[in-house]
Amino acid sequence: MTTYVNRASFLAGMLAVLAACSKDKPGPGDTGLETTKSEATPAAGAARAPVPGMSDANIFYVLDRANMLDSAAGSVAFTKGTNSEVRDYGRLMMRDHHDLRQRGADLAKRIAIALEPPPNDASQARTEKTMSTLNGVAKGRDFDKTYIDNEVETHKTVLETLVAAMAAAQNAELQNMIQKAAPIIQGHFDMAQAIQRKLK
Repeated sequence: MTTYVNRASFLAGMLAVLAACSKDKPGPGDTGLETTKSEATPAAGAARAPVPGMSDANIFYVLDRANMLDSAAGSVAFTKGTNSEVRDYGRLMMRDHHDLRQRGADLAKRIAIALEPPPNDASQARTEKTMSTLNGVAKGRDFDKTYIDNEVETHKTVLETLVAAMAAAQNAELQNMIQKAAPIIQGHFDMAQAIQRKLK
Protein backbone atom coordinates (compact mmCIF):
# COMPACT_ATOMS: atom_id res chain seq x y z
CA MET A 1 0.00 0.00 0.00
CA THR A 2 1.23 3.50 -0.70
CA THR A 3 -0.69 5.37 1.98
CA TYR A 4 1.99 5.20 4.64
CA VAL A 5 4.56 6.26 2.07
CA ASN A 6 2.46 9.30 1.19
CA ARG A 7 2.04 10.21 4.84
CA ALA A 8 5.70 9.61 5.53
CA SER A 9 6.61 11.67 2.47
CA PHE A 10 4.61 14.59 3.84
CA LEU A 11 6.40 14.40 7.17
CA ALA A 12 9.75 13.85 5.50
CA GLY A 13 9.05 16.95 3.42
CA MET A 14 8.56 18.81 6.67
CA LEU A 15 11.88 17.37 7.83
CA ALA A 16 13.58 18.79 4.75
CA VAL A 17 11.99 22.19 5.41
CA LEU A 18 13.03 22.17 9.05
CA ALA A 19 16.54 21.03 8.24
CA ALA A 20 16.91 23.78 5.64
CA CYS A 21 16.29 26.49 8.21
CA SER A 22 18.63 25.04 10.82
CA LYS A 23 21.92 24.91 8.91
CA ASP A 24 23.55 27.59 11.05
CA LYS A 25 22.22 26.30 14.36
CA PRO A 26 23.68 23.60 16.63
CA GLY A 27 22.98 20.05 15.54
CA PRO A 28 20.85 17.55 17.42
CA GLY A 29 23.86 16.33 19.36
CA ASP A 30 24.27 19.81 20.85
CA THR A 31 20.68 20.02 22.04
CA GLY A 32 20.56 16.78 24.00
CA LEU A 33 17.90 15.24 21.75
CA GLU A 34 19.02 11.77 20.82
CA THR A 35 18.93 10.88 17.17
CA THR A 36 17.70 7.66 15.62
CA LYS A 37 19.49 5.33 13.23
CA SER A 38 17.05 6.35 10.51
CA GLU A 39 17.67 10.10 10.67
CA ALA A 40 19.82 10.20 7.54
CA THR A 41 17.28 8.37 5.40
CA PRO A 42 14.13 10.41 4.78
CA ALA A 43 11.27 8.61 3.02
CA ALA A 44 11.24 8.43 -0.75
CA GLY A 45 9.59 11.42 -2.39
CA ALA A 46 10.71 13.92 0.24
CA ALA A 47 11.01 17.48 -1.02
CA ARG A 48 14.62 18.38 -1.75
CA ALA A 49 14.24 21.78 -3.43
CA PRO A 50 15.16 24.91 -1.45
CA VAL A 51 12.24 25.98 0.71
CA PRO A 52 11.54 28.91 3.04
CA GLY A 53 12.56 28.48 6.68
CA MET A 54 10.07 27.09 9.17
CA SER A 55 8.80 29.27 11.98
CA ASP A 56 7.79 28.04 15.41
CA ALA A 57 4.18 28.49 14.29
CA ASN A 58 4.87 26.09 11.38
CA ILE A 59 6.52 23.56 13.70
CA PHE A 60 3.54 23.64 16.05
CA TYR A 61 1.25 23.07 13.07
CA VAL A 62 3.24 20.15 11.62
CA LEU A 63 3.43 18.40 14.99
CA ASP A 64 -0.25 19.06 15.68
CA ARG A 65 -1.30 17.52 12.34
CA ALA A 66 0.92 14.47 12.89
CA ASN A 67 -0.57 13.93 16.36
CA MET A 68 -4.12 14.43 15.13
CA LEU A 69 -3.72 11.90 12.32
CA ASP A 70 -2.04 9.27 14.48
CA SER A 71 -4.73 9.59 17.14
CA ALA A 72 -7.48 9.24 14.51
CA ALA A 73 -5.74 6.28 12.85
CA GLY A 74 -5.37 4.65 16.26
CA SER A 75 -9.11 4.97 16.79
CA VAL A 76 -9.75 3.06 13.55
CA ALA A 77 -7.23 0.37 14.55
CA PHE A 78 -8.80 -0.02 17.98
CA THR A 79 -12.17 -0.62 16.30
CA LYS A 80 -11.10 -2.66 13.25
CA GLY A 81 -7.99 -4.45 14.44
CA THR A 82 -8.35 -8.20 14.86
CA ASN A 83 -4.95 -8.84 16.42
CA SER A 84 -5.05 -7.97 20.14
CA GLU A 85 -1.66 -6.24 19.97
CA VAL A 86 -2.83 -4.09 17.05
CA ARG A 87 -5.96 -3.07 18.97
CA ASP A 88 -3.93 -2.29 22.09
CA TYR A 89 -1.43 -0.32 20.03
CA GLY A 90 -4.26 1.65 18.41
CA ARG A 91 -5.66 2.51 21.84
CA LEU A 92 -2.19 3.63 22.96
CA MET A 93 -1.87 5.86 19.87
CA MET A 94 -5.25 7.42 20.60
CA ARG A 95 -4.21 8.21 24.17
CA ASP A 96 -0.60 9.28 23.67
CA HIS A 97 -1.11 11.36 20.53
CA HIS A 98 -4.18 13.05 21.98
CA ASP A 99 -2.06 13.93 25.01
CA LEU A 100 0.85 15.18 22.89
CA ARG A 101 -1.53 17.24 20.78
CA GLN A 102 -3.10 18.77 23.89
CA ARG A 103 0.33 19.64 25.30
CA GLY A 104 1.19 21.39 22.05
CA ALA A 105 -2.08 23.33 22.00
CA ASP A 106 -1.64 24.37 25.62
CA LEU A 107 1.91 25.56 25.02
CA ALA A 108 1.02 27.42 21.83
CA LYS A 109 -1.78 29.20 23.70
CA ARG A 110 0.43 30.04 26.67
CA ILE A 111 3.19 31.58 24.53
CA ALA A 112 0.66 33.15 22.14
CA ILE A 113 1.68 31.38 18.93
CA ALA A 114 -1.06 30.65 16.41
CA LEU A 115 -0.54 27.42 14.46
CA GLU A 116 0.30 28.20 10.86
CA PRO A 117 0.67 25.72 8.00
CA PRO A 118 3.94 25.88 6.11
CA PRO A 119 3.90 26.95 2.47
CA ASN A 120 2.29 24.43 0.09
CA ASP A 121 1.02 22.34 3.00
CA ALA A 122 -0.81 19.21 1.84
CA SER A 123 -1.53 17.66 5.22
CA GLN A 124 -5.32 17.78 4.89
CA ALA A 125 -5.27 15.80 1.64
CA ARG A 126 -2.82 13.29 3.14
CA THR A 127 -4.96 12.91 6.25
CA GLU A 128 -8.05 12.26 4.17
CA LYS A 129 -6.24 9.71 2.03
CA THR A 130 -4.79 7.85 5.02
CA MET A 131 -8.11 7.69 6.81
CA SER A 132 -9.91 6.64 3.64
CA THR A 133 -7.45 3.80 3.12
CA LEU A 134 -7.68 2.56 6.71
CA ASN A 135 -11.46 2.74 6.64
CA GLY A 136 -11.52 1.01 3.24
CA VAL A 137 -9.37 -2.00 4.13
CA ALA A 138 -11.42 -4.98 5.26
CA LYS A 139 -11.19 -5.99 8.90
CA GLY A 140 -8.70 -8.81 9.38
CA ARG A 141 -5.03 -9.54 8.78
CA ASP A 142 -4.84 -7.14 5.81
CA PHE A 143 -6.03 -4.26 7.96
CA ASP A 144 -3.70 -5.15 10.83
CA LYS A 145 -0.71 -5.26 8.51
CA THR A 146 -1.65 -2.08 6.63
CA TYR A 147 -2.06 -0.17 9.87
CA ILE A 148 1.15 -1.39 11.51
CA ASP A 149 3.24 -0.89 8.35
CA ASN A 150 1.90 2.66 8.28
CA GLU A 151 2.81 3.20 11.93
CA VAL A 152 6.37 1.98 11.50
CA GLU A 153 7.04 4.32 8.57
CA THR A 154 5.25 7.24 10.15
CA HIS A 155 6.99 7.05 13.51
CA LYS A 156 10.35 6.67 11.81
CA THR A 157 9.71 9.87 9.90
CA VAL A 158 8.28 11.70 12.90
CA LEU A 159 11.48 10.91 14.82
CA GLU A 160 13.48 12.45 11.98
CA THR A 161 11.18 15.46 12.03
CA LEU A 162 11.63 15.90 15.78
CA VAL A 163 15.41 15.97 15.42
CA ALA A 164 15.18 18.70 12.79
CA ALA A 165 12.45 20.57 14.70
CA MET A 166 14.64 20.63 17.79
CA ALA A 167 17.37 22.39 15.83
CA ALA A 168 14.95 24.77 14.09
CA ALA A 169 12.77 25.81 17.04
CA GLN A 170 13.39 29.29 18.42
CA ASN A 171 11.34 29.07 21.60
CA ALA A 172 12.96 27.26 24.54
CA GLU A 173 9.64 25.85 25.77
CA LEU A 174 8.93 24.43 22.32
CA GLN A 175 12.39 22.82 22.32
CA ASN A 176 11.66 21.34 25.75
CA MET A 177 8.32 19.95 24.54
CA ILE A 178 10.01 18.33 21.53
CA GLN A 179 12.71 16.82 23.73
CA LYS A 180 10.08 15.29 26.04
CA ALA A 181 8.09 13.92 23.09
CA ALA A 182 11.05 12.17 21.45
CA PRO A 183 11.27 9.15 23.82
CA ILE A 184 7.51 8.64 23.57
CA ILE A 185 7.68 8.54 19.76
CA GLN A 186 10.73 6.26 19.94
CA GLY A 187 8.74 3.89 22.13
CA HIS A 188 5.88 3.90 19.62
CA PHE A 189 8.31 3.14 16.80
CA ASP A 190 9.91 0.25 18.69
CA MET A 191 6.51 -1.23 19.58
CA ALA A 192 5.24 -0.94 16.00
CA GLN A 193 8.36 -2.70 14.69
CA ALA A 194 7.91 -5.53 17.19
CA ILE A 195 4.28 -6.03 16.14
CA GLN A 196 5.22 -5.78 12.48
CA ARG A 197 7.70 -8.63 12.86
CA LYS A 198 4.99 -10.83 14.37
CA LEU A 199 2.55 -10.09 11.54
CA LYS A 200 4.92 -11.21 8.76
